[in-house]
Amino acid sequence: MIQLKNTLKTLGIVALLALTFVSCARKANDNQPVQTKATETPQTLPLGAFSMSLNVKDLAASKLFYENLGFTSFGGGMEQNYLIMKNGNALIGLFQGMFEGNILTFNPGWDENAKNTASFTDVRDIQKHLKDKGQKLDLEADPTTKGPGSVMLKDPDGNVILIDQHR
Repeated sequence: MIQLKNTLKTLGIVALLALTFVSCARKANDNQPVQTKATETPQTLPLGAFSMSLNVKDLAASKLFYENLGFTSFGGGMEQNYLIMKNGNALIGLFQGMFEGNILTFNPGWDENAKNTASFTDVRDIQKHLKDKGQKLDLEADPTTKGPGSVMLKDPDGNVILIDQHR
């Protein structure tokens, strides 16, 4: 019963994080909601495949837990201290000792199977869009380069978002 309560609590936290991320768009500098005119359509910004990157204490225990939820190992390895777990279109990265906290991760140019997409928005274009909107970035991709690059930022509640392009 305790394990079921912990499982439901964990799933609730993940769902709450996703809901918060989607529904709480705010300006980074003043934490005020972004205002749009009633007739204005919100601009979409394709970010690529989505996954939760979880900081875990015990990779083997986390692997077993998520296997019990129907996830299977999709990438990484125990010897590398990380696993990518997949259940349908849902992806969870389990990382032991690599970073603090949990990270919302997007991979431009990849689908949920880590396969290249026909087209995608380059991470440097995403970075320019964010900077044009006044968003503070904690990590920036070199705008003079092409190919792999990363952008990192935090939402108004301090949740880390990584946009990590591998192509």
